[in-house]
Amino acid sequence: MWGYAFAPADWEQGNAARIMYVHVPAAWVSMAGYAALAVCSFFSIVWRHPLADLAAEEIGPVGAGFTFVCLVSGALWGKPMWGAYWVWDARLTSVLVLFFLYLGHIALIRAFDNREHGYRAAAILALVGAVNLPIIVFSVQWWNTLHQGNTISISGGSKIYITMLYPLLIASVGFYMCFLTLVTARLCAAIMERKTRSLLLAAAERAA
Repeated sequence: MWGYAFAPADWEQGNAARIMYVHVPAAWVSMAGYAALAVCSFFSIVWRHPLADLAAEEIGPVGAGFTFVCLVSGALWGKPMWGAYWVWDARLTSVLVLFFLYLGHIALIRAFDNREHGYRAAAILALVGAVNLPIIVFSVQWWNTLHQGNTISISGGSKIYITMLYPLLIASVGFYMCFLTLVTARLCAAIMERKTRSLLLAAAERAA
């Protein structure tokens, strides 16, 4: 809310730039979420840890949701800047690929009668798809794109006014906390569901 109510308008883009307080945090979270998904998939393939499979399964829908928010907010921002909601720009296209990778991961888990086979296939897709993350980050440097370059650098030299940077960082913290809360809630619910199913199955076997 700080970014929309109190932060100044951009000198070039005007009030349209306020969309960045949703768009940029959503983009960061969507990439971080996929990185977490890939890490869980790595643990799943190497150590066959059931919790890694479960965590990856619950990260997928939440990450897809944030990526969808990123795409929609980017389209709303692009319309006044580029005159179109969508262009086949390298950055936009690679984020769209990220969205489809999330959806593919969700679909593969449910595509097999044997859930373990679904987890393995989805984990392989997640690891292969991780190649897309550096493409998203460096696309504006590797290709001549309409999308603006990176305005924030962790090594310094950020190209954004401090009065706009602070609310952007605060919004980002909120988005990350929202992501972690949703994933944690989904994961806890999934664990409880699995435990309940196991207890009911054990009770049914004893009764038989």
